[in-house]
Amino acid sequence: MTVNDLPIVAFFKHLLDPFIIWSMLILTTWFYREDFTSYYLILVIITFFISSYIFERILVYRNWRKGRLLAYMRDTVMGWLIIVAILIFLGYATKFHNQFSGEVLLTWFIATPLMLIASHLTVHSIVASLYHKGKLRSAIIIGINENSLHFIKHIADHPFFLINFQGFFDERSSTRIAGSFGSHATNSPDEPETDPVSRSINFGSRLGGLEGVVSYVQKHSIDMVFISLPMSSQPRIQKLMDELPDTTTSIYFLPDIYIFDLMQARFEYIGDIPVVAMNESPFTGIDGVVKSISDFVLALVIIILLSPVMACIALAVKFTSPGPIIFKQRRYGLNGEEITVYKFRSMTVIEDGANIQQAKENDQRFTRIGGFLRRTSLDELPQFFKVLQGRMSIVGPRPHAVAHNELYRKLIKGYMLRHKAKPGITGWAQVNGWRGETEVLEKMQARIEHDLYYLKHWSIWLDLWIILKTVLIVLRKDNAY
Repeated sequence: MTVNDLPIVAFFKHLLDPFIIWSMLILTTWFYREDFTSYYLILVIITFFISSYIFERILVYRNWRKGRLLAYMRDTVMGWLIIVAILIFLGYATKFHNQFSGEVLLTWFIATPLMLIASHLTVHSIVASLYHKGKLRSAIIIGINENSLHFIKHIADHPFFLINFQGFFDERSSTRIAGSFGSHATNSPDEPETDPVSRSINFGSRLGGLEGVVSYVQKHSIDMVFISLPMSSQPRIQKLMDELPDTTTSIYFLPDIYIFDLMQARFEYIGDIPVVAMNESPFTGIDGVVKSISDFVLALVIIILLSPVMACIALAVKFTSPGPIIFKQRRYGLNGEEITVYKFRSMTVIEDGANIQQAKENDQRFTRIGGFLRRTSLDELPQFFKVLQGRMSIVGPRPHAVAHNELYRKLIKGYMLRHKAKPGITGWAQVNGWRGETEVLEKMQARIEHDLYYLKHWSIWLDLWIILKTVLIVLRKDNAY
């Protein structure tokens, strides 16, 4: 069991949810007076494995732990719809769908998510009652530092972890501890500090040095011990690991890598070897599949619907200025691989060399219809074909010319991390006002900060919100030239 997996959450994953899915199918067949055949049993088994994976991947249980009930209900319904779609596909692919009653399946599909939500809300109220009654797990932390303070703030922000923090153990004196936080720390660790971390939490009491950990754990029956010491303290950590097994406490190590500004940090396994992903793409596993499918379907629909518009634009470009209809330019794509971006030509020049001048307002290089195409973003429409090819995404960091990439990667920290995702036709930076010319470095820095925010906080809902805002911005023609 992990720190996040409280017994009640493990109960959801392994007992309650499978039981509800199974029992709802049995009750539905009984209601319609259908026999619960072996095909229904196989259906339950398949659903169990699919639901366990889907619900975990879309963070249903994480939202429940955080007390985000609306997000939990939304994700439960979304997850169940994905499960239903998979079951329907498997049913028709294997031709087993004829073995089931349509009425039974339809009722089961509708009733199951409602029962899942009702059961979780009921248990949520039970957990809230336990919290208010003080039925918590006691915990101490060894080591006072930025890492442990952020961890305590996290516990304070998420009371449904049911953890009662009792204090720190650190062999340094109060003065040395306060001094380790620099000019921000002006008080002793027994008092609230003035830096951003300690403004929102209390340091808690310093319970003593490391030599008193084991006796305190034994005397107070501490449930959990968190070790937040740097790896340079290996002898002290080893000494604690030798002594603490003489108690029944659970021991956890807080890795100090999380003091860095990481992207999609998580623990993974390569074979049997645990590794830590520090800067990773958010589009892995089922998330990558969901992203790719939604991109393909939406791009295909847009191309079909707007094909007459694109044909008219192509003719207008051809007959209003000399030169090709399609403008091609090299950009960096996923993992920094070079791709070619297609746009309707809006300028009299075609730049793709070492020096590229960004488009400006009232740029003299615009063709007769070029300014209109750029203001309405109609010049971007050919990029939907790149989405169908799998080289671009509808939403993602906007691709920059190769020349601009080579310039800004030397000037902006973390610039190349934006290429951990496929480049997008629109993005979080663009819908927040950072589109158009970046004539000063600060504007490009702001754009990159928004791109990295998108990668750290991606969800399908964020994509839909960006698409909606893009439509509204295009209609207002904000900052587009």
